[in-house]
Amino acid sequence: MSVDLSTEYLGLKLKNPVVVAACPLTESLDHLKRLEDAGAAAAVFPSLFEEQIEHEESELAKVHQFTSDRHAEALTYFPEPEEYRFPLDDYLDHIAAAKKAVSIPVIGSLNGVSEGGWIRYAKLIEEAGADALELNIYLIAIDVDLSGEAVEQQYLDLVAAVKKSISIPLAVKVGPYFSSPANMARRLVEAGADGLVLFNRFLQPSINLDDLSVRARLVLSTPAELLLPLRWIAGIHGRVPASLALTSGIHDAEGMLQALLVGADVGMIASVLYQKGFAQIGHILRGMEQWMEEKEYESVAQLKGSMSLENCPDPSAFARGNYMKTLTSFTGQPI
Repeated sequence: MSVDLSTEYLGLKLKNPVVVAACPLTESLDHLKRLEDAGAAAAVFPSLFEEQIEHEESELAKVHQFTSDRHAEALTYFPEPEEYRFPLDDYLDHIAAAKKAVSIPVIGSLNGVSEGGWIRYAKLIEEAGADALELNIYLIAIDVDLSGEAVEQQYLDLVAAVKKSISIPLAVKVGPYFSSPANMARRLVEAGADGLVLFNRFLQPSINLDDLSVRARLVLSTPAELLLPLRWIAGIHGRVPASLALTSGIHDAEGMLQALLVGADVGMIASVLYQKGFAQIGHILRGMEQWMEEKEYESVAQLKGSMSLENCPDPSAFARGNYMKTLTSFTGQPI
């Protein structure tokens, strides 16, 4: 029996559901080619950060301002503005080069802070040749005067503004920190999102006890993190008209299959590639094929969403009933 692993995400026809999430690996053309050879169906570029672009432009302005009252010959020591290569230029060049180097879809990723920045850079990413755009919205609502309603509206306004400025498919990557993630998912789609990527892993700061400084820590995901997006994708599949991508916690075929069963169109991986190498993509695909043959599934389309909230034989498993059952049945003993 031969199984069909093809799927569709953001209107893109993919040979299988394994998509490489936004990470430094996808910026290298050599790595992109190796990922494609290993079986990846699509790749998301690392996020382009608006702050980084603004910083570079600001530093260039300072250089020319500093030299404006110096001898004219001194100005020749500095290249003209058009000779500078900002991160934006490099990013766009990489997308254009990637489209020539690989045949799999290449998805741009943008992490902005201002509406103007989102719109400007989104257009440029589209013009560079990206097949789709992923908005990586990373807003930390730490202001005690900022209401949840205001935060949500900021998300919706950003999505609506960007959607109006581009013609390629738009995916929105968000975190789980909403009072009602399912309702917010629907509103994001109504604002213009063609797809949702659940969930963004917000990096958490820690304290350096030696010098009492705040430091950022990047910790690779673990399979345990799969559980949170599983629940919410199960809840919105079939209820929100959008492509769904599950990211965080997929490390093997079991994780990918669970993502598809609850309703994801694709599963995005990154951490496992750093831990086990590119060959893990092949292991995931072969594991999926073996399980699907054993269970007599002919295609990804057949199994997709069969364990979502609307199709699951026991919907309470995704709600409060399962919480009560799990706690009351736990029999663990302290060491």
